Amino acid sequence: MTDYLKDRAGFASNGRSPHHKSVLLYVTSSSLLTLENLDAAYPDASSFIFLSKHVSNSQIPTLTCHCTGNFGDNPYGGNPDEIAISYPSLQKAYLKAVTAVKQKVEGYDVIIEATHHGPTSLKKPVLFVELGSSEKQWSDRNAAGLICETLLTILDGGIDRCKKIGVALGGMHYPSKFNRLLLESEFGLAAIASKHNLESIDSQILDQMIKKSVEEVTHIVVDSKGLGSQKERIMKMAESTGLEIYKV
Repeated sequence: MTDYLKDRAGFASNGRSPHHKSVLLYVTSSSLLTLENLDAAYPDASSFIFLSKHVSNSQIPTLTCHCTGNFGDNPYGGNPDEIAISYPSLQKAYLKAVTAVKQKVEGYDVIIEATHHGPTSLKKPVLFVELGSSEKQWSDRNAAGLICETLLTILDGGIDRCKKIGVALGGMHYPSKFNRLLLESEFGLAAIASKHNLESIDSQILDQMIKKSVEEVTHIVVDSKGLGSQKERIMKMAESTGLEIYKV
């Protein structure tokens, strides 16, 4: 993806491109999961989009995106019990745009992921955009180019704000119901807590999920069949927020 942005999109060593003046390219050899110092380096940034490889044991070719945060411990960067700031309309715009052109990279799944890993403390919204899930895909220049061109197109053209914004609870790490909601409705989603993280959700974490969005959260979206043993507790907590509950 870095090669594409430099060779095809005109990004120079100073991170700037004459064709995409609202975007700066930052390249690092450090782990992306621990880059908590970008606010100081780029104080005027409106958001941070991380272009990353995606790793999965399944090795299924995948184009994915997600916001970041830790619902408990922090084995993969960021601070424990901290949710990063999200930009729901940016995630939705990318997901819809890349889904619309996915036929150009045959064989790839396109899906969001639940919120996970760092960085978590940046003062601007964070979105991870990933290419996976094995070394074969990481070196796929066609897929890398598709990701970059899709992002640049929506960043250059402006992002339409969602009419409804939810935080999402339940389902699997690759939440197909929430993915479909983004593609087929007016909803955008801020943080998403998958089923295996629900035990860590308390009022403080849920409050972070709601407040750490650059767009006002209007709904709690729940996978009503994907809450497991936590269903009663989570539903009571959701109701206590006073936000409208939307079930999928």
